[in-house]
Amino acid sequence: MANKFVIDTNVAISANGINTHASITCQLSCIELLENCRKLHIAIDKSGLIMDEYAKHLSHAGQPGVGDMFFKYLHDNQYDPVKNIHSVDITLLNDDYRGFEELPINTFDKSDRKFLATAIVANATIVNATDSDWEEQSELLKTLNVDLKQLCHDHRCK
Repeated sequence: MANKFVIDTNVAISANGINTHASITCQLSCIELLENCRKLHIAIDKSGLIMDEYAKHLSHAGQPGVGDMFFKYLHDNQYDPVKNIHSVDITLLNDDYRGFEELPINTFDKSDRKFLATAIVANATIVNATDSDWEEQSELLKTLNVDLKQLCHDHRCK
């Protein structure tokens, strides 16, 4: 099986180039990755938390940006068993210290926990562009055996 990826929302937002603090170099890295989304193995959660977050920031129409095109591709193909989209079960908890059954006690941003839980279950690499939390939580990622693909090194720390 090819490597699977969990794509943080900031990657698609950066690829769109609108309402982002991403540098042009960062935006181009995000565009390059997402233009190849049909070739990537992408992991999302079956409960739809990742897709719901994407929907807050991206267009189902697939336009005008590459991030929107990526979201439309996922939206239109998420239930197609022959596509490269892998849906996994994650268990939401009413617990401020963990957030998901798959996670230990952590100080992760609550909005990022769904990506981390999905990556653990799917045995996937997290792809990040502009969120410094991933780099700041690198020790937790190592403990959980989750790899991070940092597209924009100029944005990895605050």
